[in-house]
Amino acid sequence: MDLKKAGHHRKLQLQELEEIRRDAYENSWNYKAKTKATHDSHLSRKQFEVGDKILLFDSRLKLFPGKLRSRWIGLFIVKHAYPHGAVDIKSIETGKIFKVNGHRLKPYYEGFAVQVVEEIPLSRSE
Repeated sequence: MDLKKAGHHRKLQLQELEEIRRDAYENSWNYKAKTKATHDSHLSRKQFEVGDKILLFDSRLKLFPGKLRSRWIGLFIVKHAYPHGAVDIKSIETGKIFKVNGHRLKPYYEGFAVQVVEEIPLSRSE
């Protein structure tokens, strides 16, 4: 048995193993990048303008919240929207201004127009 030949063969095996590991590592990074791109494409970006009326998600309402109790609190006004997603809001009730994450906010819709709907009786009265 030639030790030099065996050593050379073992060195080639280790290099092949290292190449397989590198390929697996690169494939893992490619998979993670594609998964992140897919996930990010499904996210909805909320854009708030100064003066918008909004509601704030109450994250502390987890212990016995009640079945029909709303998790959205207050009526707030946007004072400043930062480009990275944070928003300065002002409480209408107390007048305090504080900074929150934009993901915890949703627009407040008010003043839906009430329309008169024609009633059609279901039974015939003769």
